[in-house]
Amino acid sequence: MQLDLDLKRCSASELVMPEVTPFAALRYNLDHIRSLSEVVAPPYDVIDVDYLDVLYKRHPSNVIRVILNREEPGDEIDETYSRASGFVRQWIREGVLKQDDEPGFYLYHQTFETDGKDGEVGTVTRRGFMGRVRLEPFGKGNIHPHEETHPKAKVDRLKLLKATEQNNSPIFGLYPDDDNAVIECLEAAKDDVTPIEATDDAGVVHTVWPITDSGASATASQLLADKPMFVADGHHRYETACDYRDFVAEQAGGIAPDHPVNFVMTMLVGMNDPGLVVLPTHRLIRGTRPLRSEELIERLGDQFDCETLSGGMSAAPDAWTRIQLANRQGLMALYGAEDETWVMANANEKAMARMSELAGDQSETWRSLGVSLLHKLVLEDSLGESNHPKPTYVHEVRDVLAGLKGESQAAESEGDGQYTFAALVMPASVADVEKISLNHERMPAKSTYFYPKLLSGLVFHRLMP
Repeated sequence: MQLDLDLKRCSASELVMPEVTPFAALRYNLDHIRSLSEVVAPPYDVIDVDYLDVLYKRHPSNVIRVILNREEPGDEIDETYSRASGFVRQWIREGVLKQDDEPGFYLYHQTFETDGKDGEVGTVTRRGFMGRVRLEPFGKGNIHPHEETHPKAKVDRLKLLKATEQNNSPIFGLYPDDDNAVIECLEAAKDDVTPIEATDDAGVVHTVWPITDSGASATASQLLADKPMFVADGHHRYETACDYRDFVAEQAGGIAPDHPVNFVMTMLVGMNDPGLVVLPTHRLIRGTRPLRSEELIERLGDQFDCETLSGGMSAAPDAWTRIQLANRQGLMALYGAEDETWVMANANEKAMARMSELAGDQSETWRSLGVSLLHKLVLEDSLGESNHPKPTYVHEVRDVLAGLKGESQAAESEGDGQYTFAALVMPASVADVEKISLNHERMPAKSTYFYPKLLSGLVFHRLMP
């Protein structure tokens, strides 16, 4: 076969994809767990206080006790991390968690409903697989980030990693594969494998097949050999995994190349997968001076073509519909909190010229992103607001409205009081992620939201042999 011949001709130096290998996962033992749906959870950073309580009550062995252990009265400093570690050890001892006998790739389907281009809801499936990827520092190999990270989140995840000594949630990586050859190779090996399945609270069905066929695993690894990997989600956990590897190596006076700590558990999805959906991440901000719509437009100057919407705060859905139909990164909706009015702001040529002055060291792709225009040109330059608390990030317009009305508190919300500014903004596309990553640039934090989130609790990767 021509593909096999081409692979054999590649020298080791040409195989630039980071090493991806099967592993024997630690998994919930279904002889002890009635339903996998009762013990899984979404990633820690999308869980608010109310949902945390729901997950705690759902099952005594729910993974929430590990990934986001809650504080208890009388806790010492960092006791949540030691308690999380205690649950891992207890569940392994009691057989609630059991390590697989053979290494494998874990084929992973997520089946969910989403709005199609025609506005109708349809069912799609995103296909990927979980393996372990050899760590390499961002910017020094062929694993590429695309978003900025926050130090606070990395400190938290490093403490948990040190305590539990395992990857509790997968990184989400993308790789180019026009023909979806990698995933098709693993799909062909699943026919005689019994799947495990969980349904989350959003109705997403998560199905996993342990693929232990060594031939299929080897072929998949070969097909990946000449491809880069782009981190779609989990930047904090990836950088934390690198820090933990260095910590273990220093403590041990060096580690072997095949030590598990050299790898991080990763879900890999082809960039051409039809189930790859990117949702917007809208911004709610506290700590800025509330503006009337007229003043907001005045401050934006001649760099944006502006239009106010009637209907007050409730015009948000109309604003978002206009943005979606236009499908332009430079079109956003900004909220004048003082008179509760939405302003449609469309970046023009003068805006792009000003962005070149403000961020001349960044690529045109970076400067054209809606999130870049929002943070660099609107907030920092036009409004002079750069010292506000970290924004609250939400993905649905209804959540923007709930936040503005004071009816909800998002999981990552910082500060108290009313929001003084809001923005509806287009998400970066998969193509944008690739361009930005290959330029060795970072988008502003939360520029993308790949939906649905990967579940925690389907598989774990033990890091200490």
